[in-house]
Formats: sequence, C-alpha cells, structure tokens
Amino acid sequence: MMYGYGDWGVWGWILMGLMMLLFWGGLAAVVVLLLRGARSGWGGGGYYPPGPGHDDPERILGQRFARGEIDETEYRARLDALKRRP
Repeated sequence: MMYGYGDWGVWGWILMGLMMLLFWGGLAAVVVLLLRGARSGWGGGGYYPPGPGHDDPERILGQRFARGEIDETEYRARLDALKRRP
C-alpha cells in the first residue's frame, strides 16, 4: 500500500480530470482575455482614438476635396458651414 495517496477510486480520477480541465480552461480564458484587451486598447485612459469609420467631418471634407469629388468653392462653403455649427 502506498502511504499518503489512499484509495480514491473512480471518483478520484473524475475529480482530478475535472480539476485539470478547469485549470487549463481558466488559463486559456485568461490568455484570450489579455490578448483581446491588448488589441482593443486597455490602459489608454478610457480614450479610444477614432478608427477608420469614425473620421471627423473636416477630415472627410478635406479627403473629398483632395480626391477631386468637390471643387474649391464647395469645399470652402461646406467648411464654413461646419465651423458655424455648435
């Protein structure tokens, strides 16, 4: 007889297997959460810089003017209208 181990039987093996699954599952969950947090910008003080879909109106207007979609008079008129709004 091996001292210190006792006779766990089938329930001991089931318990050890469940604990192993819980450990590795928890470790994988922590790694995934850390990777997702690093990608989404945790630690930035709550400020998230605007992404590609969240440009400010003046920048979009400047891009349209640079691409030639609008002429200079329309650009200046729209820029003045943007600056007048509250």
